[in-house]
Amino acid sequence: MVLRRLFYVLINNAQVVEKLSESRPIRRAAQITAFAITKAQIAGKEASTKLLRSDTVRQIRDETSKMPRNVEDFGRRATRLRDTFVKEVKEGMRDANRQIKDRK
Repeated sequence: MVLRRLFYVLINNAQVVEKLSESRPIRRAAQITAFAITKAQIAGKEASTKLLRSDTVRQIRDETSKMPRNVEDFGRRATRLRDTFVKEVKEGMRDANRQIKDRK
């Protein structure tokens, strides 16, 4: 309880926070954090771009815009969608394996 109160007082003291922010370990930790966030944003943008170019997403959009007339038609569309999805997952796995091998 006392330790918690002491930390609270230190953290809310502007002079202490300023001194800490000027220290080398805290600056380095901030740099690493900013780097990690930037890398995550770039990876997220690349993944979303790849997803939007995906045949599966395009096919889902196309298929949902057209309502099937009967169960047989719906089954054929679902099968095509599944096949496209499986094909893209396999291609993604091959690409990931190639990237891992290239790193080594």
